[in-house]
This record gives sequence, structure tokens and C-alpha cells, in this order.
Amino acid sequence: MNIAQYLDSTYLKTPEQSGISHEETLQKDKELAQEAIDNGIFAVMIRPEYVSEIKKFIQERHSNVVVGTVIGFHEGTYSIDEKLTEASKAIEDGADELDFVINYMAYLQGNTELVREEFVKCTQLSLEHHKIAKWIIEIAALTDEQIADLTKKISTWAEENFSENELSKIFVKSSTGFYQTAEGKPNGATFEGITIMLSNAGKLPVKAAGGVRTPEDAEKMIKMGVKRIGTSSALGLLKNESSSEGY
Repeated sequence: MNIAQYLDSTYLKTPEQSGISHEETLQKDKELAQEAIDNGIFAVMIRPEYVSEIKKFIQERHSNVVVGTVIGFHEGTYSIDEKLTEASKAIEDGADELDFVINYMAYLQGNTELVREEFVKCTQLSLEHHKIAKWIIEIAALTDEQIADLTKKISTWAEENFSENELSKIFVKSSTGFYQTAEGKPNGATFEGITIMLSNAGKLPVKAAGGVRTPEDAEKMIKMGVKRIGTSSALGLLKNESSSEGY
């Protein structure tokens, strides 16, 4: 199985989080992009402030590697206007795909209307500009019942507001990789969580992010029905190496 075509090679730490400079972070992103170009990896997933430079880097090498970025990352509690503003700038800078962190805290507090409104408005912006929209629901923060319910709600909202042809461009995604869990519990994709998502996503594709650390895990996720995998160890997966990375 050619798993490279499913992979989003990911680096989302800020300079402050990693203890390196802006320039060093940009260099890491360039190395990530070059690895993707050299190994047929589908996409690179980077923070918004690096999109324009990485897009240029890829274009100069006449590559079709996709550039994705995150919006409202990683807490998801940005206002709708803040998410729209951040997404608009990313689109202007050349992002091909936008991975929004849904306001799962609002969902947990029962404010479903706010979550629905941000989903519709941000997805509409993405589709109007011919971009892919992915919605991170942060499954580590949810119970199994909540994973099922929120995934189902996103699927329903998508079918109510967008055309049949657009549904394949709207993903439900598992995790940010930054959620702090208790007692060492997984904070990314699990087979159990992904099974629930796949069972409730309807016509929407599913992206498994974080926790996919071996080629066998990646192949199993793909055979289950996952369309994309987010990982900080894309090259290792292709070289048949297990990863100890958190994402």
C-alpha cells in the first residue's frame, strides 16, 4: 500500500513551544516540505505564519505537495470572526487546506448554535475559495457518545448547507495533538475513536491525526476508511520505522 498519498506531514509547534527561533522553525518547515517533495507525501501541515514562504518554496520546486494550515489552534475557542480572519489570511497566503479546531468547549457547554454557525461560515469561506476544510473535534476531550454526536452533527450541518459535490471537501478530523490528557491517556487518534467517527461521518471523509506511529497502524486506519493521516513522523512511517513522537 502506498501510504504516502494519505499523509499530512505535520509540524505545528511555535518557536516558544520548541525553544527555537522563527528562522529555525521556518527551516524545519522547509525540511518538512523537501521531505514531502522527495517522498511523494501528499501534504505538509504547518502554522499559518509560515504558509506564504512554504508555498513559495514548494512552487519554486515545481511540486504539487499541498500546503495545509491550522485555524483557531489549538484550543478552538477563538471567536467566529477571529477564525474567519485567520482563515482569510491563510487563503491569501496560499494555503490549500484549512484545519479548523471546532469550538468543542462551546459544544460541551451546550452552545450548539454557535458551533453550527462557525462550522457553516468557515466552511463556506473555504469552499468559496476552492479549499479543503477539515474540522478537528479533539476526541480526547470527548466521551464516546460525544464523539458520535458531534461527528453526526457536523455531517448533518454539511448536508444541510452544502452540495453533494462539496461534501468530499469537508473532513472531520480527530485531534490537535496538543490536548493535555490525564494519566497518560492517548491525546490523538485511537482505533476506537476513529471507528466511532467513521460510523457517524456520513458522506464526509475522516482524518486521523496523532498517535499513528507505525506503518501497520497507518495501513489499518486506511483500510478502516480514513482518507488522510496527520503525523509528525511521516518519513519514518514510509521507512517502516516506529515512532515515539507524540503526534
